[in-house]
Amino acid sequence: MLQQTTITALFLLAGLTKTVHAEEIGVTPRSILLGQSAAFSGPSGELGREYRQGAHLVFDHVNAQGGIHGRQVVMVYRDDQYNPELTLNNTKKFINKDKVFALFGYLGTPTVKASLPLIDQSKIPLIAPLTGAQIIRSPMKKNVFNIRASYHQEIKAIVSYLIRYGRQSIAIAYQNDSFGRDGLEGLKKALAKHQLKPVVETTVERNSSNTSDAARKVALARPDAVLVVSSYGTVSSFISQLRQFGSNAQVLTVSFVGSNALARSLPKELRHGIGISQVVPFPWDRRTPVVRDYQNKISKLKPDIPYSFVGLEGYIAASMLVQALQKAGPDLTRKRFITAVESLGTVDLGGYKVTFGPRQRNGSDIVHLTFLVGRDGSFIN
Repeated sequence: MLQQTTITALFLLAGLTKTVHAEEIGVTPRSILLGQSAAFSGPSGELGREYRQGAHLVFDHVNAQGGIHGRQVVMVYRDDQYNPELTLNNTKKFINKDKVFALFGYLGTPTVKASLPLIDQSKIPLIAPLTGAQIIRSPMKKNVFNIRASYHQEIKAIVSYLIRYGRQSIAIAYQNDSFGRDGLEGLKKALAKHQLKPVVETTVERNSSNTSDAARKVALARPDAVLVVSSYGTVSSFISQLRQFGSNAQVLTVSFVGSNALARSLPKELRHGIGISQVVPFPWDRRTPVVRDYQNKISKLKPDIPYSFVGLEGYIAASMLVQALQKAGPDLTRKRFITAVESLGTVDLGGYKVTFGPRQRNGSDIVHLTFLVGRDGSFIN
């Protein structure tokens, strides 16, 4: 299976090997080298591409303004296709071959889990992974900085919504790996507070559209609602199969699904009413300063990019990273960077606040629900 490596600002790479002034891995007088392993191709590829696009709006702007303390942000991208084995191989290359300063925007729970032992061993910072799993939150990991709320927080909000509107018979179809099991644990925990349990539990496979058995099992249980914990391709397939089996259960999922990609992958007649929890502001709401900045950057730098939740998450993550790098000062080291993040306290990124400290690695607890409406893939919140 081929991997594709994309390196931006290639002209800077010569300096990475020739400079004798760098005091830290991945740092030269002219550049800071970061690595991202994510799905850029395959059934979950839109997630990585959207996140990268959002982050690059920030990095391109900062680099055009002279960089951070005179250094350009240089990203190395490696495609893992949402495959944990490829993620681990990519991480080894980032650390041993590319010699990056930090890792940024890793995508997915099983993929991050595969690399955590190496990340811990290497003491390399991992910033803003696109996962809300407990495995990188509890116990606290010194080198891992989460921006988004957890899946448990998302699922708690979903359950509260369902109970409020009288839907107490709730099923779950979850991805058969650490991501899905984290979702199952979150659902059981949230339902237990209402003296409830899932009416049925079934699994789907990662990156798979073979969801007929799971959908049949859920349909036969006749639930009021079903939580589906997977990425957009699998969730889309499950919804189609569920409706074919005659179930009209309310379908909800968590933010990792890739909201825009899910809307595009669903048949138009099946879009209306699908609920998705979100961990960033509504990307079309210009009243929120960070959203307005995000939209303005798109208009100026990449007018062909559509607004998206995942893209906005990448934008917010990159904005926080830039602030931390600036605060770390011109004599950048990993130790100074970690100290800088810990000393940020509460930072308002434009209507989206994150808080970090010596014992605080989870920046935000913001969660809200959105729904697809009509046939054209529009969202309301």
